[in-house]
Amino acid sequence: MCAADKLLKRIEYLRNKMTDVAMEKGFTSPESVSISQELDKLLNLYESMKHTKNRKKVK
Repeated sequence: MCAADKLLKRIEYLRNKMTDVAMEKGFTSPESVSISQELDKLLNLYESMKHTKNRKKVK
């Protein structure tokens, strides 16, 4: 499994976890916010990876 696939699996896991935690503890609970921040970082990383990959294809 490549790095992008692993990253996508982690993103999907965190999305599900964030939803569960937010429904149980509230959207502004410290745990929900922490998961959301980690998810944001991973989504930014994934977008950066896609952008880099697309630039290499153009060259």
